[in-house]
Amino acid sequence: MTQVSERIASLSPSETLAMSQKSSELAAQGIDVINLSVGEPDFFTPAHIKDAAKKAIDDNFSFYSPVPGYMDLRKAIVAKLKKENGLDFTTDRIIVSNGAKQSVCNVILSIIDPGDEVIVPSPYWVSYVEMVKLAEGINVIVDAGIEQDFKITPDQLEAAITPKTKALILCSPSNPTGSVYSKEELKGLADVIAKYPNIIVLSDEIYEHINYVGRHESIAQFADITDRVVIINGVSKAFAMTGWRIGYIAAPLWIAKATNKLQGQYTSGASSIAQKASVAAYNGDQRCVEEMRLAFLRRRDLGVRLLQEIPDIQVNVPQGAFYLFPKVDTFFGKSWENYTINNVTDLAMYLLEVGHVATVGGAAFGAPDCLRLSYATSDEKLTEAIGRIKAALAKLM
Repeated sequence: MTQVSERIASLSPSETLAMSQKSSELAAQGIDVINLSVGEPDFFTPAHIKDAAKKAIDDNFSFYSPVPGYMDLRKAIVAKLKKENGLDFTTDRIIVSNGAKQSVCNVILSIIDPGDEVIVPSPYWVSYVEMVKLAEGINVIVDAGIEQDFKITPDQLEAAITPKTKALILCSPSNPTGSVYSKEELKGLADVIAKYPNIIVLSDEIYEHINYVGRHESIAQFADITDRVVIINGVSKAFAMTGWRIGYIAAPLWIAKATNKLQGQYTSGASSIAQKASVAAYNGDQRCVEEMRLAFLRRRDLGVRLLQEIPDIQVNVPQGAFYLFPKVDTFFGKSWENYTINNVTDLAMYLLEVGHVATVGGAAFGAPDCLRLSYATSDEKLTEAIGRIKAALAKLM
């Protein structure tokens, strides 16, 4: 019997995509499901960005694009990093990919050998650990619970480091928790990394502009480790461009060259039209970014207030991104009719089938006591969804 490779067999399916698919199936049956499982803005891409894409089509940008990205886009990214982050890069250190997801995977596949250890703070984005598996690396999970706002400490980081440690993956603002590391907290982690010259930091900053605490802070700002930090970012979250599939890394030159070599063999350059739209995103009016950020802030406050009204749920106040990550383990062991809640996966399925709200169980993020809800939806839908969750949870005894 023919079988798939061990590499593929070892991977877990994406829980977020699976829940979104299940909600779509119920909706196709005529059931009114509110989907809070998917992490994407519900806004449309701003008009000036779409206009740039239309112009690119009319100007016949229909040929293969350079593997690392068009020079005008890489120049726009360099200018953005200087203006917004105070970081100095050159265009040969920028590699544009088919979304930030590919950017992360490119780096992991370029620096991790079988047996290398990668420190992954938990809760984590579902794909990090699967990408490390693909590279035949070893995930070293460092747990940070709600009591520490889902952020690891320098002592925890130091305790996780071994002679085999090759990388740390950091995400701030965080998916799935919305937690944001302050400059002081990042400095504490950077001081630890500085003592270990072989460790590379992958800093996933895709939610940079959805930040409710002021200026975004990057761990790349600290001089003693800046040459070992790879920034991962893109246009999907800030500009409501998830489907355009444009991400990038800003990296040490040797890593940029390695990812360029890798990408040249398995996808080549990203979409020519999407790249030209992204140039307009970075070089154009940024008021659209702020308008969306303020809408997300309003929704965050609404969502937190409504969740806090539900007995036995513990929720923190996320400082960025567009997720709520309440602790829901008090419902484990309860039941209603034919449903018994043994774990958070059962709870997410119960909320989908009984409450008709799609969420994602925290087990997929390394936090089996929590549930992820995206509030990237309208105020009305968010209010209705949490009302349904409250009613469904009240049935459990």
